[in-house]
Amino acid sequence: MSSSIFNNNSGVSISVSDDDSDELGRIRLRIPRKRKKHGRVRTELNQRVIRWLLKYWTLLIFLPAAGLLLFEASRIGGKPNLVVNTELSSLKRTNLLGNSEFQKVKKTSDKRNLEANLNRLDPPRCLKLLPPEELEQLDIPIGEESNSPVKKLVYISGNDTPYKGGNSTLSWQQTNGTRFNLFTGNQSFEERERSFKVDETAILHCGFYHENGGFRISEKDQSYMQTCKVVVSTCAFGGGDALYQPIAMSKASIQKVCYVAFWDEVTLAAQELEGTKIGEDGFIGKWRVVVVWDLPFVDQRLNGKIPKMLPHRLFPQAMYSIWVDSKSQFRRDPLGVLEALLWRTNSVLAISEHGARSSVYDEAKAVVKKNKAKPEEVQVQLTQYRHDGLPEDKRFNGKKALSEASVIVRKHTPLTNLFMCLWFNEVVRFTSRDQLSFPYVLWRLKVLKNINMFPVCTRKDLVNSMGHLRKAKPLTT
Repeated sequence: MSSSIFNNNSGVSISVSDDDSDELGRIRLRIPRKRKKHGRVRTELNQRVIRWLLKYWTLLIFLPAAGLLLFEASRIGGKPNLVVNTELSSLKRTNLLGNSEFQKVKKTSDKRNLEANLNRLDPPRCLKLLPPEELEQLDIPIGEESNSPVKKLVYISGNDTPYKGGNSTLSWQQTNGTRFNLFTGNQSFEERERSFKVDETAILHCGFYHENGGFRISEKDQSYMQTCKVVVSTCAFGGGDALYQPIAMSKASIQKVCYVAFWDEVTLAAQELEGTKIGEDGFIGKWRVVVVWDLPFVDQRLNGKIPKMLPHRLFPQAMYSIWVDSKSQFRRDPLGVLEALLWRTNSVLAISEHGARSSVYDEAKAVVKKNKAKPEEVQVQLTQYRHDGLPEDKRFNGKKALSEASVIVRKHTPLTNLFMCLWFNEVVRFTSRDQLSFPYVLWRLKVLKNINMFPVCTRKDLVNSMGHLRKAKPLTT
């Protein structure tokens, strides 16, 4: 049997088969069905879907991620900040609740932030401390630097130099547009220039100019401060931050280190209202609280520079000091910190690098943008620094000269004492933003070279950051 297939023009297929009888056989007509357009429709639909995905793919990725993040934040108790901050943002946008309700939610947010950081003692990432058994055996090195170009400091005081400024210790502007007063003395511009010239005996202003200049401390507290050889200090003026207890000290540090917190009368009253009272021995926990009367400046930030920059004036017998801003909780052994940041590196001053910028001029723009100083004050300071030739991007031993000065670790030597006095006089003369004047003083005082500008991660290892809880109230004249 044979078969053949013929195609005609009409698209009809004819199949012819032969059998043994040689007859034509049967002829079968196969008429194809009309094809449906499913393929074309499906292709057009796919193309539309692809075009839509290309247009909205970012939205498809963002929405599930945001939903998952919100779900995780609400589910896990260890991550409350996102939820609370969302609540705060919602209240600000819609203004559905009254001010009292908003403040209640804000206090809840602050409390959760504090609880998340308070007493946190995770292992240091960048700070290389000695093992605990070695920390207990640490001795405090004694001895001065024999090769220091400065051997002695003589402080100008009101007893031997006439004062030409105002009579009020609360004066903002006295002479030359500065804030010099009976506490600081009236440093002239010529005296400022001479103070940067290094001699074996340096004569300069360094606060405590006159016995009536303010910053009065009781004799009992002064006697205690005279006993301190190593001190960790902080301050809260104007009813500002709470007092956070230091943690992770060795027994040796508890015995050898003084912890001193400076308060004014406003902070004392604010803390007593919250139930925090100084004990009969003058302590709150590990802190010896020293109450200061008659603060010299209206600007509480400037008052805070006194214990921050002049610990050698407050603790005349101290060999070492560690400054910690009131917004932070110190969480490392102080003798171990001195060993790691000073003794091991043969440094006399250790301070954190700035995390965001290295140029004084860029920092000045940020200060003005964030309303942390008046533009005209910053402009006066920058004009002077440009005139003196301060480079745009000053670096020190290959590191940033711009510092984040919330933690300062130093040895009290005539040279470092000189540096701190010069720095203090700059924040009095210009702005209280000490980040602007630190690189300038470092640049002018070229003989101070053994400084440890440690990275930001080391600073984070040193403290738990709590943030400022309250805005300090300025003094009234």
